[in-house]
Amino acid sequence: MYLVTGATGNVGSELVRALHAGGEAVRAIVHSNPADHVFPTGVDVRSGDLTDPSTLRDAWEGIRGVFLLPGYDQAPTFLRDARAAGVERLVLLSGGSAGSGDMSNAISAYMIASETAVRASGLSWTILRPSAFMTNALRWRDKLNAGNVLRLPFAGVRTAAIDPFDLAAVARAALLSDRHAERTYMPTGPESLLPADQVRILGEVLGRPLSVEAQPNEEARREMLATTPPQYVDAFFDFYVAGSLDESNVTPAVEQITGRRPRTFRDWAEAHRTEFVR
Repeated sequence: MYLVTGATGNVGSELVRALHAGGEAVRAIVHSNPADHVFPTGVDVRSGDLTDPSTLRDAWEGIRGVFLLPGYDQAPTFLRDARAAGVERLVLLSGGSAGSGDMSNAISAYMIASETAVRASGLSWTILRPSAFMTNALRWRDKLNAGNVLRLPFAGVRTAAIDPFDLAAVARAALLSDRHAERTYMPTGPESLLPADQVRILGEVLGRPLSVEAQPNEEARREMLATTPPQYVDAFFDFYVAGSLDESNVTPAVEQITGRRPRTFRDWAEAHRTEFVR
């Protein structure tokens, strides 16, 4: 059986489906009431909190592999519990900035700390440092409801964004085989696009003449601070304005690990078209 933390998230939900579709037993960990979520029939849904590993005490029976989210202070305790339970493999979701070693950046710091804990855990581990997610485009829905011109931050930044469907396929492969032990992968999508490229493609899928207007940095910062802690806003500006993170490079990791090419942004937009329709 495989334990998936963050089972309702972008990657976790896709991983639950991928494992289940392949005939694997899955235990999905959610933060809220399990009854509030819909998973494939047969998935064992449990409530748990990664900030309090004691809430997962009853979730370890029969677990062979774990998919873990980064950024939890209690990760060492979680990892000790996993090892004590006989877990054979662990896949950590991290990010490209973890390779910088920069502990002054709040996002990089928690990913670095998580990677350090996993490497010291005594478990067989695989670390995934993906590029930006295609699902980030879902944040544009309110702007799309307001009109066809999207005022977006970091408009000059290219990313080789990945579909979480493909990232989940990589995670599944790492959970099921020892071939990926003690490896760090950087999965990306198949193309490097500007926000304007993504918006144009989305417009073609939706049948709307969409375009992008670059949002000034000062305005973007004010807007982000309304919903995001300042240290994380600073981290994003360090990544995408100061340029400390480059997510524009396309890697062959998805195809090498899964045997198929990753989905394009158009593929993703077609699959999620109804989520944008007013």
